[in-house]
Amino acid sequence: MKLSLALVAFFLPLIRAQVPHWGPCPEPAVQPAFTLKQFMGRWFEIAKLPAEFEKGRCIETNFTLKADNSIRVVSSEILKGELRKIEGIGVIEDLKNPAKLGISYSYVLPYSPYWILATDYVNSALVYSCTDVLRLFHVDFAWILSRTRTLPEAAIDKAREVFANNNIDVTRMIASRQQGCEKTL
Repeated sequence: MKLSLALVAFFLPLIRAQVPHWGPCPEPAVQPAFTLKQFMGRWFEIAKLPAEFEKGRCIETNFTLKADNSIRVVSSEILKGELRKIEGIGVIEDLKNPAKLGISYSYVLPYSPYWILATDYVNSALVYSCTDVLRLFHVDFAWILSRTRTLPEAAIDKAREVFANNNIDVTRMIASRQQGCEKTL
């Protein structure tokens, strides 16, 4: 038990904006018959669980399929009036389940889960990521994405319901700011 408490005390400062949950990550269902090529392109963040690494507004990500079937991932945000971009790489982690992507923004960090729970490819997508810490607790992220900077409230409500039906707590989900986005990708 002392080891468990020591691990929690060590990891909590690393995940300040996130809320750790006891126990392992949930195993939500992902998009059946997912087609990676249709998912490629520009997605705007509509709502999210708070994330320390996303502090700005006008958050968007562009996915481009590369010749080696990896994915170029370019994310941007406007923070303090400046456009900030970060480039990463994405991969399909399980060829039998192509909706389970992994994304890394650093050569020294492992791929983080980036699971497509649902998408119609042309309007919206629901994405989930979760990291277990020794199966004692987990930290998760969830995003509602859109091909445009806005989504109807009914679509956002339905998206929240999909997360909740998969045992993903989105009570702390917040709307992303997509106004004043002159400087973008």
